[in-house]
Amino acid sequence: MDIVFLRDLRIETVIGIYDWEREIKQTVVLDIDMSTDVQRAAASEDIADAVDYKAVSKRLIGFVEQSQFQLVETLAERCAEIIREEFAVRWVRLTVNKIGAVSAATDVGVIIERGERF
Repeated sequence: MDIVFLRDLRIETVIGIYDWEREIKQTVVLDIDMSTDVQRAAASEDIADAVDYKAVSKRLIGFVEQSQFQLVETLAERCAEIIREEFAVRWVRLTVNKIGAVSAATDVGVIIERGERF
């Protein structure tokens, strides 16, 4: 299994359970690992044979910016669904980091894995 990854994808969105969080935008940071087999893309040098990480990032930025979820868990699930369904990725590991959500911690969030590794 090969991995195509995106690190430190920073997106502004409305997220949170508190009233004040519903009125502002906060930064979430996504780290994404997507399973693939790079051999075909490497041989053809054609983006159509690869996981297009630019297309994935643009799609997720647009989606997350427009979302208004209360929980990072929901945001993570929806992003994983988009990656798997729209980009034909069989397995994804996704970290959603809601930086600054806990004053005594640098980072807080969830890590999910969906699909089958191959």
